Amino acid sequence: MYDAVFISYNEPDADERYKRLLERYPNTKRIHGVKGIHQAHIAAAKKCSTKMFWVIDGDADLLPEFSLDHKVNEYDLDCVHVWRSRNPINNLIYGYGGVKLLPRRLTMNVDISSTDMTTSISDRFKAMPFVSNITSFNTDEFSTWKSAFRECVKLSSKIIQGQEDDETNKRLDTWCTTGSEKEFGRFCILGARSGRDYGNNYKSEPSSLAKINDFDWLQERFHMDEMNDTL
Repeated sequence: MYDAVFISYNEPDADERYKRLLERYPNTKRIHGVKGIHQAHIAAAKKCSTKMFWVIDGDADLLPEFSLDHKVNEYDLDCVHVWRSRNPINNLIYGYGGVKLLPRRLTMNVDISSTDMTTSISDRFKAMPFVSNITSFNTDEFSTWKSAFRECVKLSSKIIQGQEDDETNKRLDTWCTTGSEKEFGRFCILGARSGRDYGNNYKSEPSSLAKINDFDWLQERFHMDEMNDTL
């Protein structure tokens, strides 16, 4: 029905995930190594020809019961659709890391200065009720820390449109306290707590928040956190 794109950057198991995806959906395209989340999604949109297109992240393990077969009504063709994903460290289930179905033209014109790319594409957003995948971000120390840091900056700064404070605060607390016994779980909690503090400190400074989309800056921040690790 719609084009599908697998977007990867430096995820260790991305090649294997793409191979498995092709077994189910042989026409899935791939964008790899494009620097910047906004730029990668713009490149994905340009590679597609359908009005909507699917995005599967490089760390997403699709569940066998989930299918790329959702059909969008005409009046929802300008709406961002995001499915739920399960976090392998703290077992949270919500839109973080979930499969997305995006309007192609709006994605091509997304504001690249926005902190949260997904909610900046359109004024209309649908949180889909089903779980699409496991977001297997805990593949190494930096990848785990980076994923937790970025998400918790967004949660603590309240920049995501339509957030409910009670729900957001519960998710943030879970990120910051749960899963230390899991693989790279300590780095998840370290990144979450650091992201929480950064988001609280810079919530009124969009240019500072936007740094979470700069992977070179994230590397520097990670090394700082490693040196000051008190967990």
